[in-house]
Amino acid sequence: MMRTGADPLVPGGGTDAAVDATSGSGPRPPVRELAAGEVFTALGTSRSGLSADRARAGLERYAANEMPRTKRRPVWRQLGAQFTDLFAVVLVVASGITFLAYWLEEPRELGTVQLAAAILGVVLLNAAIGFAQEYSAERTAQALEAMVPHACRVLRDGRRLEVPARDLVPGDLVVLEAGDAVPADCRVVEAHELAVNNAPLTGESNPVSCTADPVAGGSPLEARNCVFMGTDVVAGSGRAVVYGTGATTEFGRIYRLAAAAPRQKTPLQHQVASMARRVAGAALAIGALMFAVRLPTGESVVTLFVFALGVMVALVPEGLPATLSVSLAIGVRRMARRHALIKQLLAVEALGSTTVVCTDKTGTLTQAEMTVTRVWAGDATHAVTGVGYAPGGEVADTAPVRELLRVAVLCCNARLVPPDGVQHWRVLGDTTEGALLVVAAKAGLDLGVEEAAAPRVTEFPFDSDRKLMTTVHKNGAGYQACVKGAPAELLARCAEVGWEGQGGPLTEQDRAAVLAATDALASQGLRVLAVARRELDGPHPAQDEAESGLTFLGLVGMLDPPRPEVTDAVAACRRAGIRIVMVTGDHPLTGEAVARRVGIVRGPEPVVVTGARLDAMDEEALDALLAEPSELLLCRVSPEHKMRVVTAFQRRGEVVAVTGDGANDAPALKHADIGVAMGTSGTDVAREAASMVLLDDSFASIATAVRLGRSVYQNIRKFLVYVFSSNIGELGPILAATFAGFPLVPVSAVQILAIDLGSDVLPALALGAERPEPDVMDRPPRSRRERLFSSAVVGRILFLGGIQALGVCAVFFWHIHSAGVPFEDFTEDDPVYREAVTLAQGAIVFSQFFISLAVRTDRQSILKVGLLSNLALLAAGGFGIALMAAISYVPLLQAVFNTAALDAVDWAVLAGLGTLPLIADEVRKWWLRRRADPSKGAHQ
Repeated sequence: MMRTGADPLVPGGGTDAAVDATSGSGPRPPVRELAAGEVFTALGTSRSGLSADRARAGLERYAANEMPRTKRRPVWRQLGAQFTDLFAVVLVVASGITFLAYWLEEPRELGTVQLAAAILGVVLLNAAIGFAQEYSAERTAQALEAMVPHACRVLRDGRRLEVPARDLVPGDLVVLEAGDAVPADCRVVEAHELAVNNAPLTGESNPVSCTADPVAGGSPLEARNCVFMGTDVVAGSGRAVVYGTGATTEFGRIYRLAAAAPRQKTPLQHQVASMARRVAGAALAIGALMFAVRLPTGESVVTLFVFALGVMVALVPEGLPATLSVSLAIGVRRMARRHALIKQLLAVEALGSTTVVCTDKTGTLTQAEMTVTRVWAGDATHAVTGVGYAPGGEVADTAPVRELLRVAVLCCNARLVPPDGVQHWRVLGDTTEGALLVVAAKAGLDLGVEEAAAPRVTEFPFDSDRKLMTTVHKNGAGYQACVKGAPAELLARCAEVGWEGQGGPLTEQDRAAVLAATDALASQGLRVLAVARRELDGPHPAQDEAESGLTFLGLVGMLDPPRPEVTDAVAACRRAGIRIVMVTGDHPLTGEAVARRVGIVRGPEPVVVTGARLDAMDEEALDALLAEPSELLLCRVSPEHKMRVVTAFQRRGEVVAVTGDGANDAPALKHADIGVAMGTSGTDVAREAASMVLLDDSFASIATAVRLGRSVYQNIRKFLVYVFSSNIGELGPILAATFAGFPLVPVSAVQILAIDLGSDVLPALALGAERPEPDVMDRPPRSRRERLFSSAVVGRILFLGGIQALGVCAVFFWHIHSAGVPFEDFTEDDPVYREAVTLAQGAIVFSQFFISLAVRTDRQSILKVGLLSNLALLAAGGFGIALMAAISYVPLLQAVFNTAALDAVDWAVLAGLGTLPLIADEVRKWWLRRRADPSKGAHQ
């Protein structure tokens, strides 16, 4: 167990603090040793909280309540890190060796120093791109982090407010409820079954019950009357006074230690690093082989060495690190624009292979604006008009249900917040309770008046086992328990009925009527709550006493309408081979009604499993259930059930995305392959545990994120196909010339670098920004075991690269052959050789341009996605061709690259050869489509 010697801050003790935790010495005793009433005095506050003036003064006096930001690396370190990539190291070493070769050779060749400078130029260009992306991504991450504000509830001047957690100051009176993250180190002064999870600090996951009573001695972390930043409230409610903020908290001390820990690489980064090692090794090996093969020709060692370096450079994909950064950064930004905030890079990879989504209902599939539409009491249903949280509308025949609604709103912790000029009517707290507050207002009840007449004295918070919430109130000369919860659970605790102002024993006929009414309301897609009360003798009854022998008052049916965009998103996930499982705490009929509306259920008989049935299943039975391909709804389930289902799916090899908003969802969110928290309605604990946050809480954002996640991985593969097929096109002619006995190279190392600069890097970056293919959600999920270099990827590289290499060899040797001169008579200054070299370089450039168009899609025709749909790619290709033209015609560049001017016929031949890879790949795609669907292959 982790311990600390720090102690709560106590104003007036030196630097606002500091009392020794062990001895208790100091100007004042630690706040944990003070009675609750004395805590207010010691911390300069009151039961009404700080005044607005004191809060402002505190903000000026104390640092913001946030962790110290991790010190950013200096710009020069960020830039220097770009040169530590394996490809960059290889090229820098190659450049240095080439410079050395220039000084060693006699006579010194200008081309050698040009090659060294060109290699260094490629490294510098990629470093600049990588640095720009990293710097931009860092700024983007900071901006995205601000999109999910962390807020807390406090009392100031006696008013309950929601303020940013960073604005808390010592003395603030914080209101705590189940699901909240504790925003600072606080001394509890009021506790109603309050329990917190101190695992982030102590490593012990068992909830700790809190008390407002003083605690003597021991470590601050063992004080049950203190709660600490970074922990979470798992049950109950209470109030606590802040005594430590920011870096002065227990969490702040640990945070400073953890902040220095290095980031872990993701599986994708490991794959890329492994691939880089293999490619670098292959480049060195082939370069050495070419050196050995040409050694018997009699050329100088330096010349052969420079030639081998050219071969090696041809194989190194210099633009890979920059393209990887661009693809991931663009993916994260696109997801953010679609309301999906990616917190972990791993989530981007996992999204592309998601096979199962376990989704909540309320707020994710629906709009999370609960509206009561029916109130049932005494075998009569009362309609309610109006929608949303605005208290406009009315309840039909209010008198028989007035007591039901009074008890219901007294058993609520939520608050209805009126418009403030920026936001409309909204609920602060649970949306279901918000709907009860609204219907009570429609019935003419004044919540303030009712609370004043029956002040709350204690509470038994809702938990997922009891499925009930109870509050105890002073009611005239006696006390009254107000209870609300799931109808079946609450009805089992009732002994009487109280309808239309009359009471009596609860008969079996009454029970049957209540259950029938519950089913009738639930079948309409309504969420149903039951309400009851009990008269008590004292203010602090045992929970069993307060929740037994109840008087049943009636039912409340509320509707949370489905989000309009969810139906299309569900259909897209179905087409993508993703199974959707609804996991809800609602009644099975309510869950099924919503599931049918959004398209999760289409068949006549879905499999509906309740939490009670899950409890009765062993692991083998659960595995058998999940293995069935049926439509599955899990209703009346708890977060523990959700965790068990996620684990069972993962045992079957599924990649699981799970949504959650409550504190109890955190284990499932962490355990899932992709934990998805709600950004608007979710608790701080859930958001912290998740790897993705939905800023709009909508299921449609999950489907969009899956689509974009698939496209990120696809774009990386597109680049790999593009660059390695181009490398084959560069290497093939060199190998052909070597084994054919031609004394010179068809493409020099300087030309290869020019090609890489002009036709590799920029098109590769444009491919990284390629939008998802139209049919990306019509394909099954990608297996997580599938490698970047799958057999399909390697096959396509060889297919396109082979065609390109054949075309380059054909145009080069055709031109050489047309001169009718023996191979051994050619020299570097021969006009025919210079023209042939220019044609070879031009053929590579044109082929690369058309290959870049071909790799934009895997199966769809490029004509279907549109030639003009990626203007950046066309511009990059145009730049490469323009650079090629300059190399052909500008005298200075002719001297550098040993090229010659081409005529119109030459350019026409190059354009024709360049289209061959595109045409061949279009035929390949047509064949794949026809094989997948013979009836449609010819029309797509």
